[in-house]
Amino acid sequence: MSLSPISLAFKKCREMGRPALLTFTVAGDNTKKKSLDILKSISENADILEIGFPHNTPIGDGGQIQTSSYRSIKNGFKVRDIFQIVRKYRKIKNSKPIILMGYYNMIFQYGENKFLTQCKKSGINGIIVVDLPWPENKIFAKKCKKKKISFIQLLSPTTSKVRIKKIMKDSHDMCYYISMLSTTGGKLKISPKKILENYNKIKKTNKSKNLVIGFGITNKTISSLKSADGLVVGSQLCKEITKSIKKRQNPVTNLNKMVLNLKRRIS
Repeated sequence: MSLSPISLAFKKCREMGRPALLTFTVAGDNTKKKSLDILKSISENADILEIGFPHNTPIGDGGQIQTSSYRSIKNGFKVRDIFQIVRKYRKIKNSKPIILMGYYNMIFQYGENKFLTQCKKSGINGIIVVDLPWPENKIFAKKCKKKKISFIQLLSPTTSKVRIKKIMKDSHDMCYYISMLSTTGGKLKISPKKILENYNKIKKTNKSKNLVIGFGITNKTISSLKSADGLVVGSQLCKEITKSIKKRQNPVTNLNKMVLNLKRRIS
């Protein structure tokens, strides 16, 4: 059985002796065209691209990502525009795996089946739904699997050992470990050493599953966590987009430099 694009990306990174670098940006920030240009640019050095649903009441996103979302929504961005951006991105050479990250009410309002059909047609490889936890997500996760779209499960420092084992067993290509009890971009409340200790305990329960760390990953912390399967950087990128807009600079160029620097720190 051939590996999925997500699993293949992790395999390639392991062969290079480094973790996978996952980047997060909000779809449509600050325009649809600029959002597409950003994806094309950062995919030169990112291994997996996470794209966020612009949402007006996010429960997991901190200030930087909220600002990106509000810019996108203000410009009239809709769910259907995400699929258009991904389809256009898929036309470039060596395009990377894409994971959508967002909230269930948008999927529900759009229609689960219609949403997954559009994901498949546009070339989306995985989905993270922040407010649809296990086991409530089992039915939707099965629908994803039928479409060969990975449903990515979430784990946190408060997830019990019993739940961890069950969630890891039900996971598809990867699990996402939320490193701390905070929204995205929050100040790191525990040391990278403690994050890795918690991470390794989870990893031991199912070594075959790809496990990434998100929340609190920055230039300062990323090199201390490079023994993980993958690391997710989001708020730092959204912050850079905001800075670039304020300075009337091109965020595409600045983000490309930032992602290259992050990759060097883990290589």
